[in-house]
Amino acid sequence: MSWRRHLLVLAAFGSQRLVELGYSARNERRLRRTDPGAPEAAPSAFKWIVLANAALFTLPLLEARLRGSHRVPSVVARSGWVGAVGAACLRLWVIATLRGRWTVRALVPADLSVVAVGPYRWIRHPNYLALILEFAALPLVGGAYFCAVGLSVLNGALLWRRIWAEESLLDLHPDYRRQMAGKPRFIPRVCGLASGQKRHPVARR
Repeated sequence: MSWRRHLLVLAAFGSQRLVELGYSARNERRLRRTDPGAPEAAPSAFKWIVLANAALFTLPLLEARLRGSHRVPSVVARSGWVGAVGAACLRLWVIATLRGRWTVRALVPADLSVVAVGPYRWIRHPNYLALILEFAALPLVGGAYFCAVGLSVLNGALLWRRIWAEESLLDLHPDYRRQMAGKPRFIPRVCGLASGQKRHPVARR
């Protein structure tokens, strides 16, 4: 795939992101009106999360330009497409499940309404799983290997901090602990095995 085609791909996925951000902003304003003191998970990390996401839609193009006309192996490009489309569909599923409660700032209101349907039926962090997939997959569509690895590491570090803070806030809600206890963070349990499980899971996104 040429860098120009990769630009179109990133623009398409980026446009979806912009629509989601608008929806999140509307939900956040509504939540702030009803619960002005709702805490936010790791607010100081948010600006870095924004920068990391901006890098996801720009740096792969630079790598593609530097790569030149070298052909991207079809297995790599196809893997990128599968991961990117899967991530987008998963996030849309999350938004459709949480609806007005979905925000990119991970606000935790005092009257938290526990959601245990949709993707939350199987895992505690479907929204973050979508981000992990997207950061790894979108650069691969255009053969940006270094960005796929580097941005994934950066995203993982930022998400670790966000998840830790969000779990600390959600731990204050006994009903959430009761309904989500035993669910893995990212990978649905198969044959009794789970990834990222702990004794008292407390994550929402």
